[in-house]
Amino acid sequence: MSLMSHDNEIAGDPLALPHLLRPAPEHPSTLAQFAGLATALASDRAAWAPHIRYDAASRWYHRLRTGPGYEAWLLSWVPGQGSGRHDHGPSSGVFTVLDGELTEYPGIASPHPRILAPGSVEVRPPGYVHEVVNSALAPAVSLHIYFPGLTEMPQHARVFEERGGGLAEPCDRSAASC
Repeated sequence: MSLMSHDNEIAGDPLALPHLLRPAPEHPSTLAQFAGLATALASDRAAWAPHIRYDAASRWYHRLRTGPGYEAWLLSWVPGQGSGRHDHGPSSGVFTVLDGELTEYPGIASPHPRILAPGSVEVRPPGYVHEVVNSALAPAVSLHIYFPGLTEMPQHARVFEERGGGLAEPCDRSAASC
């Protein structure tokens, strides 16, 4: 009688039994999987680069992909264009910058911007308020995935205003201190 020295001798090689493994999901269903989808789409430049257009009048966008309960959007931003302060209603979002640089002003009252460069993957819960602006001198491109698909984008009033290279409390434009 021989002694077994490890589990593979008892149960066999688990990789040799594909019928026991869960099938890989066809579509993402967790935040990590949506972040992985964003990273995968971002790395496939041939899939998104031909769709890019720039519009001096407004941000340009193109629905790149849809799946059960989600949609992926490609956006372009020329210098100075922004989203306005908004949230995405009941949708969660994952976004990444593909080219250029974007500035995000998080929250309703935060004067502290974040610079977003290519490769960063940002995850936002439903109702998260922010504003995204191309403050750079070159165009930018970003990829946004919403789940469930985006059905609303409520706008929010600014609590802070841009003044003197930063943000400050809003003031009366007729006042000398503005």
